[in-house]
Amino acid sequence: MFRTAITKAARPSRAFSTARIMLAGETGSPPSTGGQGDAFQRRERANEDFAIRKIEQEKLKALREKLRQQQAHIKELSDHIDELTKDQGGEHN
Repeated sequence: MFRTAITKAARPSRAFSTARIMLAGETGSPPSTGGQGDAFQRRERANEDFAIRKIEQEKLKALREKLRQQQAHIKELSDHIDELTKDQGGEHN
């Protein structure tokens, strides 16, 4: 019983045995020279960069809209403060 427990613990996991290692020159494999890679890799990288850029543009657009709303709110508050100070007569406005 003890021997079967040891052999089960020493066996490598089968989940990793199906993984395939890409060899140099195969499509999708990293370039051995450190260059750009094949056309598939360049196209995939360009698509990822495009998607990231699009998401960043949407975030930037949302931030600009939020900034515009906050600036409008600050202007409303500033106008309200000016009205209150005029009615009090404490300052010469």
